[in-house]
Amino acid sequence: MRNHHFFKLWVVAFLLHFLSGCATFKSELQGKLASTPEKNYNAKPVDVCFVFSHYRMVKGMDVIPKLENQHERIDGFDDLFLDAMKEFSNIKNYDTYTNYSSDVNDSKRRQLKDSLISKNDFLVDVRIVRQKSFPKHFFAVLGSSISATVLPMPYKIGFSIEVNVFDHNRILVKAYKRNASITKWVETFMIFLYPFYPQDRVREELYVEFLHDIFKQIESEKTLKID
Repeated sequence: MRNHHFFKLWVVAFLLHFLSGCATFKSELQGKLASTPEKNYNAKPVDVCFVFSHYRMVKGMDVIPKLENQHERIDGFDDLFLDAMKEFSNIKNYDTYTNYSSDVNDSKRRQLKDSLISKNDFLVDVRIVRQKSFPKHFFAVLGSSISATVLPMPYKIGFSIEVNVFDHNRILVKAYKRNASITKWVETFMIFLYPFYPQDRVREELYVEFLHDIFKQIESEKTLKID
């Protein structure tokens, strides 16, 4: 009889876990461009090298941010970048390069990066960092597990993007920064929201907003301009 009750409890717990869902929501961008941007149509066409660095950091575990490898960075980032490139009106040619931690032992990739930067008029260095707090994440998971996902529990992930623009002599021209976060809620009835607010889609939306907003500001301020 006792085993029968235990089996029932196990089945109920399994069903609650199986039926639990999650929904992710993003915050507003901090530092978002306030004015209406102006196009830089009459500027001389320029060549630009874009260098990307994708970092992750777990506060409480990592001492410094760690570079993500090719499989860890967000899927489809190249497509998001191409879409944001529409904000520019005077880029004639461009090159791209993505930093990986393994580059420290790869002289050919380091040489490739230097050659791409040196042949262009501008370097646009893009650094994206996503981070979360290990203690907060741990206790949120613990609370969700104890309540069998009946109580909604939030998991917050912070995102920041820093874009530094350098001229051909590697002198800093302008610096830009944006911050935002996404909050993932886990709870049984969130399963009804999950198809509309999955984490991957919301993260893509955030990256799109990041890139478009900063590229608009670069364009409107005529940062990529040669006198």
